[in-house]
Amino acid sequence: MDDSVNWDDYLQHAEVSDVGLRRNNNQDAFAVVLANDLEAWHRTGHLFVVADGMGAHAAGELASEMAVSGISHRYHKYQDLSPPEALLRAIEETNDEVHRRGQANVDFYNMGTTTSVLALLPQGALVAHVGDSRVYRMRGLLLEQLTFDHSLVWELQAGGQLTGDPQLASSVPKNIITRSLGPNPTIHSDFEGPFPLEIGDTFLLC
Repeated sequence: MDDSVNWDDYLQHAEVSDVGLRRNNNQDAFAVVLANDLEAWHRTGHLFVVADGMGAHAAGELASEMAVSGISHRYHKYQDLSPPEALLRAIEETNDEVHRRGQANVDFYNMGTTTSVLALLPQGALVAHVGDSRVYRMRGLLLEQLTFDHSLVWELQAGGQLTGDPQLASSVPKNIITRSLGPNPTIHSDFEGPFPLEIGDTFLLC
């Protein structure tokens, strides 16, 4: 029985990355892995990964490339696990790999990357992330942020420490993140969902 399917009839996706104006190299990376057939769709769904690297020289670029390739490969390797378990294992093992690579070479020391992952599954959209690369869902006219920034300003706001003091809030640096993949031997990633899918849903990883 042929269970192949043309996903173009059901799913549209687009990817774009730009080096920007401040750097000579692009520290962003992404991966798109669509299910090969219906069996793979029911088992692991479609996977989308975005990473924004951090580190001097080429360290951030290497970290983000290792993140997207490592997570997408390992996620599909653990087919005996549920998708959330496989994704958690993939993120933890990729963090370990990036961390060891950073410790082994002075040029890559303490390199890291944000990472956001979207798995579109029959049971819904599963989101995993570490850092401040956001995942949004547009449904109709409503744009929702599905992730919580792992940044200093967001965590101070969530703890109520910036409430009622706009001067204090404006003084907190916006670019300090509190979690990332790579710098530390262990990692704590957030999981959201699964969110039930509806026709017309649009997801943005950025």
